Amino acid sequence: MNALLIDFGSTYTKLRAVALNPVRVLASGQGPSTVASDVTEGMSAALEELKSHMGELPAFDHRLACSSAAGGLRMITVGLVRELTAEAARQAALGAGARLVGAFAQRLTAKDVAAIESLAADIVLLVGGTDGGNSQVILHNARTLAAAQLSCPVIVAGNRAAADVAAAALAEGGKTVSVTENVMPEFGQLNIEPARELIRQIFIERIVHAKGIDRAAAQFDRVLMPTPAAVLEAARLLSQGAGSEPGLGPLMVVDVGGATTDVHSVATGEPRKAGVIQRGLPEPYMKRTVEGDLGMRLNARGILAEAGSKNIAAVAGVEAERLETMVDSVSSDADHLPEDDEERRLDFALAHAAVRIATRRHAGTIDTVYTVNGPITVQRGKDLSNLGVVIGTGGVLAHGDASAAILRAALAQKNDPLSLRPEHPRMLLDTDYLLFAVGLLGSVAPEAAVRLGKGHFERADTERGHGRNTVAGR
Repeated sequence: MNALLIDFGSTYTKLRAVALNPVRVLASGQGPSTVASDVTEGMSAALEELKSHMGELPAFDHRLACSSAAGGLRMITVGLVRELTAEAARQAALGAGARLVGAFAQRLTAKDVAAIESLAADIVLLVGGTDGGNSQVILHNARTLAAAQLSCPVIVAGNRAAADVAAAALAEGGKTVSVTENVMPEFGQLNIEPARELIRQIFIERIVHAKGIDRAAAQFDRVLMPTPAAVLEAARLLSQGAGSEPGLGPLMVVDVGGATTDVHSVATGEPRKAGVIQRGLPEPYMKRTVEGDLGMRLNARGILAEAGSKNIAAVAGVEAERLETMVDSVSSDADHLPEDDEERRLDFALAHAAVRIATRRHAGTIDTVYTVNGPITVQRGKDLSNLGVVIGTGGVLAHGDASAAILRAALAQKNDPLSLRPEHPRMLLDTDYLLFAVGLLGSVAPEAAVRLGKGHFERADTERGHGRNTVAGR
């Protein structure tokens, strides 16, 4: 049996032809993403490249796709308290593979509505109140959104006592509305999976058509999910295993891209040490964070702002004025690849900082809090210090000469003892860009999907950039 696995990306349409028994990659192909004009053009170019490697294409038993084209799945969340229901909505959106373009809390104002209208989201997720709790805010926000110039679907996932009334108000305003379970039915209790599933369903039913992906429907069976959701699903499969194929245990995936740096973790993240008290919202077992200010190209200036221009210049080995010129150049060209040692050093400096900052934001922290009864140790977020595996993906990690050094920036640092990042994991590289394919394949052949990932990752070599002689599970 063979599978054709497709990623309609923002820049390229990528194909992976995979044999399932035994599991192996037959060939890869890609073409420019042409969603803005005719998606079939980019798909045809990718198929032609695939044919150039394989000759005649085999019959494919499965032809599955994911997509982040045309800006990905753009979502807005509207909640009650930013640290509670609004945060739960954010976790649901990110876990579904969305790109969060706006997050609002409390009662929506006229200024908020103007911002929402200008953001041109694909879906709005409306939440607020625990079950039986505050209903005034979610009803106010529902009526406000009903009157707004908004054409995208709205999902209501808030206080069950008010959800139907909120949905009715939105429907009266001509909005397409769906209702699902409350993302926070009780104080401090997350219930984000129903909202995640509904977001993915709407993505498949509506957004794929809206972005023109279905024009190439004759060349694939179905679009299953947004690309980031496929990567998160791959992380889950690789962590847990499937059937007789064992997983790798708790792990983290770091994806360094041109616009964002995404981090996924599959772990409970509970405190490891006795006496540590967990504070804040419970963390999702499958967690995804997206750092929109940390990108190798479009958001290179965001890395400079967070890491400090002097630090980046020092690591890159360039003068301050030269750094400004180089960053201006790469920021204006999303497809730029380094052409000399100076540009490679800049990429290293940017990627190292992006990985360090993004993983620090993703992982939890530990601190000492002084109370009337004495000091206590408090953990906020996930304890990832004991993770066994960190997987790096994205162009600079897949193809760079200093991948291991960049990926080590994801690890715990002696000069940052409060951060609960991984301490001694095995570091692997997705050099063939297979994580999306693993996630897609898992929907029809989960054991084969786990084998595909484990058989093609490469172990980061501490001496060189990375080695091609070792793989996960061997």
